[in-house]
This record gives sequence, structure tokens and C-alpha cells, in this order.
Amino acid sequence: MPHDAPARSCVLIPVYNHAAAIERTCAGARRLGVPLLLVDDGSDRECAAVLDDLANAEDVILVRLPVNRGKGAAVKAGLREAERLGFTHALQVDADGQHAPEDFPPFLDELSATSRELRIGYPRFDASVPRHRFYARYATHLLVWLNTLSFELRDTMCGVKLYPVSEVNRLVSRHGCGNRMQFDTELPVRWLWDGLPVRNLPVRVHYPLDGVSHFALWRDNAQLAVMHARLFVGMLWRLPRLLARRHSSRKQQ
Repeated sequence: MPHDAPARSCVLIPVYNHAAAIERTCAGARRLGVPLLLVDDGSDRECAAVLDDLANAEDVILVRLPVNRGKGAAVKAGLREAERLGFTHALQVDADGQHAPEDFPPFLDELSATSRELRIGYPRFDASVPRHRFYARYATHLLVWLNTLSFELRDTMCGVKLYPVSEVNRLVSRHGCGNRMQFDTELPVRWLWDGLPVRNLPVRVHYPLDGVSHFALWRDNAQLAVMHARLFVGMLWRLPRLLARRHSSRKQQ
């Protein structure tokens, strides 16, 4: 594939019981002029019916998982389907409509088919953000910065990310990266460990259109704690390489 060949992109939206918000989310994402790849992560009948209606449009592809498996599993299923369909890049967008679609275009700007840059949104919150969520994010930020020995990842938890599809699928085939909330953070950390490029882009956030959160306090916090502990061990194993990379980066500045 020529280096300067244009990218073939889609918008990937994992959906679990966001019947009230998904149509509006799709309308915002359509401004990009690329196909929408919806992954139904075992939604109830009401949401499944809405997704069936949306799938009647020519620009919508629907992948259906028979049971709920988690956000990470839904995104991974979507990325596998995106690669099968020949897409080079997939812009993940959360289904609840909390992200301003006016901020999506820079994620697709100046992309070539061979671009390996992981583009990650970092949130610009308005007054609707719950304060406990705002401050709790910094615990994850601190652990990510520790586990990468870098401030290069501004916010791994944001639900807007541009994935180079084949590269991400190869990384997932090696490491899994979790089937639920762990995926959002573990994949960027491992991406950075592999020395692959990252760009952080601002995204305005308003909490959310339908008020639905699928964060299970005990289960997801336990899984995230295990993930961070595993990443910390991985960081220690990679410590010489990470320190050498950091030293080399400072010399080049």
C-alpha cells in the first residue's frame, strides 16, 4: 500500500442500552461523512430495535453480540469487523452523546492509510461533570504516568480515540487488554510501551444525554486495580528500555 494512500475510516460506536441517545450520537458522527460501525453489546429489546432501524441506512453497519461482554469486548469486535471490511482507521465514540461532534474532525485530519498514530481525546468538561468523577480520574492519570514514565498520555479514559485498525488488532492479539473498562487505559499504555506514536486532541464533554452509566462500582474497580498492578509489573520489567527512551528523548529536545 503506498505510503500516501488515503485512509479509509469509519466511526465505531459500542452500544449497550443507550436507546435514548444513540440516534443523536449517530447524527453528530455523520458530520464526518464516513460509515458508522455500531456494535450492539447485548442490548435490551428497546435499544436493539433502535439499532435495527438505524442499520437500515446505507452508511450504517451493525455488529451484534448475543450477550453483554463489556465495552472493551465490543470495541475489539468492532475493530475486527473494521479490518475485515478494509477500513484502515476507526474513530471510537461513546454511544451516550457526551462528546461534542464538532471536535471530531481533527481526529481524521491528514490521515494516510499507513498512519500509525493513536489519537486520543482529552476532555474539556463543562459544569455538568460530576465532581467526584472529575477528581477520581486523576488517580488513573497518576498510575498511567507512573506506568509509562511519561506524561505523553493526557487522559486514557476518554471515549474518543482514533485507532489504526490493523496495528491495534495485532497488539490486542498479543495482550488482550481486557473486555470491560480496562481496555480504554491498557491499550494506550501498551501502545506507548511499544514506542508507537500518540497525539492528544481536545474534546468537549457534557454529561450525558440519557444519564445511563454502565460502570459497576465493585466489579470494574476491582478489574481496574488488577490491571494497574499488572501494568506496574510490566513497567518494572521494561524499566531499562523506558528510561533509555526517556533519556534519548531529552537529548533530542
